[in-house]
Amino acid sequence: MKYDHKYDDIIEMEHHISKKHPQMSLYARSAQFAPFAALTGYEDAVKETGREVENRIDIGDELKNILDTKIHILTEKTDKRIETTFTYFLPDLTKNGGKYINITGIVKKIDNYNQRIILEDKTEIPINEIIDISGEIFNIYE
Repeated sequence: MKYDHKYDDIIEMEHHISKKHPQMSLYARSAQFAPFAALTGYEDAVKETGREVENRIDIGDELKNILDTKIHILTEKTDKRIETTFTYFLPDLTKNGGKYINITGIVKKIDNYNQRIILEDKTEIPINEIIDISGEIFNIYE
C-alpha cells in the first residue's frame, strides 16, 4: 500500500481503548472545550451596572398634606378592613435609586412610632416613601 500523506498509515488503524482508565463521558469531554471566564463575576458586574433604577421623587408639601389626611382616615377606619392601594419607593439594596411599586392590601395597623403601615399579609410600607394612596374610601376626597 502506497501512502501519499504523512499520516495515511494510521488512518486505517483501530481506535485504542485503555484497559486501565475508564472512558471519559461525552459531557466531561465537551467541558474541555467550554469557554473560559478569566474574570469570575465580571459578567454579573456588567449586568448589575447596566440595570436601571429610578430616582426618588421629591413630593411637595401639598401632596404630603393629602397623604397625611389619607393616613389619618385609614387610622380611623382600620377596623373596617378596607382594601387600599399604596404606591411607594422601594430603595435598591446595591445601587443608588430604586423603583416605585404598587401594592394592594388591607391595612392591619398604622405604626406611627416606626412610621410604617402594616398590611394583613405582613407587608410593611414605610410612610415616608409613599407617594400615593388610593381605594374606594378615598373616592369622595379625590
